[in-house]
Amino acid sequence: MPEERLQKILSRTGVTSRRKAENLIVEGRVTVNGAVVTELGSKANLDNDHVKVDGKLLHNPRRLVYIAMNKPDNSVTTVSDPQNRKTVMELLHGVRERVYPVGRLDYHSEGLLLFTNDGDLANAVTSAATHVPKNYVVKINGPLTAEQEEAFRHGIPLSGRRTAPAGLKLVHRGANPWYEVRLFEGRTNQIRLMFRHFGRLVEKLKRVQIGPISVGSLKPGELRYLNEREVAVLKRAASIKNETHGRYS
Repeated sequence: MPEERLQKILSRTGVTSRRKAENLIVEGRVTVNGAVVTELGSKANLDNDHVKVDGKLLHNPRRLVYIAMNKPDNSVTTVSDPQNRKTVMELLHGVRERVYPVGRLDYHSEGLLLFTNDGDLANAVTSAATHVPKNYVVKINGPLTAEQEEAFRHGIPLSGRRTAPAGLKLVHRGANPWYEVRLFEGRTNQIRLMFRHFGRLVEKLKRVQIGPISVGSLKPGELRYLNEREVAVLKRAASIKNETHGRYS
C-alpha cells in the first residue's frame, strides 16, 4: 500500500472524519513510529509504520461496515461529550467494528444517521460537491409566506455566505405547520438558522433520508446494517466505485 495522508488513514481506520482528523493532528495526538506529527499533509504507510492516536495503535479495518440509526432526541453526534450528555456511540450495541458518524444531527434533532469505517464514503456523503441530498421533516411555530418559501428555496445569506438552493414543500398546514426540506449541503444548525432568518423557530426536526437510504421503520435508538444493494446505490449516489468486501445483513 502506498503512503497516504494521515487524515485519510485516521478516517479509513474508523477513528473519525477527515475534517476532525486534522484537529487531532494539530493537537499533537497523532504519532508515527513514536514521533509526534502535527503538520497537516504528513504521510505514512499503515503496512509499515506504527501510527497511533492517543497512544492507541491503528490497524487497517478487516471489513467495512455501514449502519443506519434512527437518532433519538437528547443525544449528541460525537464520540464523547464534555458535558456528559448521552452520545450516539452509546447506542451502538453489538457493533464490534470501530465506526464513527457520517455527518451530524444536533442534540434535539432526530432521524437517520449513518455510521461507517469507510472514510471515502463518509467524506463523499457529507461533501456538498457530491450533491447527495438529505431530506428532513420540520415543524415550525408559524407558516412562511409564499415569498419567504421562494427565498428559502433559492438560498439566503447565512454567516456571510448564501446557502445553496434547497427543496421546500408544505406537507401539513396549520398554526404550527410541517415542511419537508431537502438540502444538498450541511452547515451546522442550517435548517434551524434558515427558518430563524424568517422569524420562525423549529419545534421538531427529523431527518428521514440520506440519498437513497431511508430511516424506514427504525424506532428511535434502533439501528440496522445496510444491505449490499443499499451500499451499492449509496456509493453510486456519491459517485464512488463499489466494493464487495463490506459487511451486509
